[in-house]
Amino acid sequence: MTKAGPKYFPTAGHLLVCQGQSCQARGSQLLYQALWQALDREHLAYYKAGGQVRLTGSGCLGACSFGPTVCVYRERAGALEQGWYAAMDFSQALALAHAVQEEADLPAEHRYGPTPQGTAQGTP
Repeated sequence: MTKAGPKYFPTAGHLLVCQGQSCQARGSQLLYQALWQALDREHLAYYKAGGQVRLTGSGCLGACSFGPTVCVYRERAGALEQGWYAAMDFSQALALAHAVQEEADLPAEHRYGPTPQGTAQGTP
């Protein structure tokens, strides 16, 4: 008898919400929980029919004084695209998730670090 392997879910992108001490002190745990519920409710979560967004709590993302920090990775135009965001609130994080799901440009608000062209943006 052959056992089936794990189920594969297609993914448009992956959001990481920092759960380091400084970000948690600024509400990242609540942000993660609210975002998870919204992804589930709006069928954006990778395990829902049509949803393709993954959400993970992560260790420190390095912008400790500017949390909550959110990072997104996705493949776009055959290359890995990343976006780093500081001082995120729920509506901004949900807008980011929608951009990932819809394969739209990532929002510029609160973004820092590398840009798609590889030049650095402002520090948070």
